[in-house]
Amino acid sequence: MNQPTEKQTAAAAIKGDVASGHAPELVAKGQGVVAEELIRRAREAGIPIREDRDLLELLLQLDLHEEIPPEIYEVIPEILTFVYQVHKDHQASHPRL
Repeated sequence: MNQPTEKQTAAAAIKGDVASGHAPELVAKGQGVVAEELIRRAREAGIPIREDRDLLELLLQLDLHEEIPPEIYEVIPEILTFVYQVHKDHQASHPRL
């Protein structure tokens, strides 16, 4: 897959279960209209979106359903921190009854 240009929209989606002990895996990726659709669906589903061009370029090089390789593990804590913060903010604004 070609690297996205500055003006071209690109997106990648990862999914993982921290408790499983497995690395997150790439579950979707695309550029142009495909990326725009991924972003639209993520927003509709309330899935957190993080903009990180460097990480995106690395993820676009992976095959679908490939686990995040050890070479880019250093960004995993950043992603998890982002996800935990979004989850915490959501719980604070939507307490259970």
